[in-house]
Amino acid sequence: MKIVIPDGDTLALPDMKQRITELFSPFGEVLCDGTTDPNEVIDKIGDAEAVLCNKTPITREVMMQCRNLRYIGLFATGYNNIDIPASQERNIIVCNAGDYSTHAVVQHTFALLFSLAGNIPRYHAAVQAGEWEKSPTFSYFPYPVHELYGKTFSVIGYGSIGRHAAKAAEAFGMRVLINTRTRPLNCPYELVSLKDALRQADVLSIHCPLTEQTANLINKETLALMKPSAYLINTARGGIVCEQDLAEALQSDRLAGAGLDVLRQEPMSPDTPLKSVKNCLITPHIAWSAVETRDRVLQIAAENLRAFLDGSPRNQVN
Repeated sequence: MKIVIPDGDTLALPDMKQRITELFSPFGEVLCDGTTDPNEVIDKIGDAEAVLCNKTPITREVMMQCRNLRYIGLFATGYNNIDIPASQERNIIVCNAGDYSTHAVVQHTFALLFSLAGNIPRYHAAVQAGEWEKSPTFSYFPYPVHELYGKTFSVIGYGSIGRHAAKAAEAFGMRVLINTRTRPLNCPYELVSLKDALRQADVLSIHCPLTEQTANLINKETLALMKPSAYLINTARGGIVCEQDLAEALQSDRLAGAGLDVLRQEPMSPDTPLKSVKNCLITPHIAWSAVETRDRVLQIAAENLRAFLDGSPRNQVN
């Protein structure tokens, strides 16, 4: 079997080539490139039977041109870069990596929230600028700091990450509300409509996939339902949020703050409307990227490929 990895640099692990050789060479010939221009994907895949990728777009045209392709394995949970209907037409199996990054993403969700609630970036900048040294008292607190205890944490999406985020919020003494498309079994938290989740949230944390139904879910109308004191955290997908509407809400103090690890365009565009907006923390899509999670996703991808070759695909999304 010929296996192509078109975007190995998205993992960037120490000794990555060695790890890829160890994990995937038992299955066949492995060709790994750091990055691949979308216009060169067809040539890169060529006559390969399997593609393992993270964010490389595998479009209908790619699938129709690469006639030997039978398997697409993802180094990711999300699969919006794959044309799923085309994969079904071509009988190409698509498997994602499941829960490899759950704990890392939840950790980063709360890192963003703690930074906002504690005004940590502003205090760090103040200390670096020597402002604490000039303080007449031992504490220097010109910027408000807020407790999470007793606040309402609304979770949009109740998959693995949403469940663990809810559990973490509960550990901090927060009241947890859940909004999800399908009613979960044995959910220990109150299930509410999207409007109620928005209206009651002191913190709105997004953990749903990007689909036709969730694209621009957070927009001028839905933001208007939220408290001016609320925080928005998005570690899911950038396209769930209308960035212009969020920027306007932050600039006009209709929302207290936002912590974003994902944007509509990645890498970030120089002209994104959120770039210099006040009370908006942006990190460069790193919630998933702990060293441990990147090694784990490689292992899951190898197990998925083995299961496919054994005739029993696992983590199949199509």
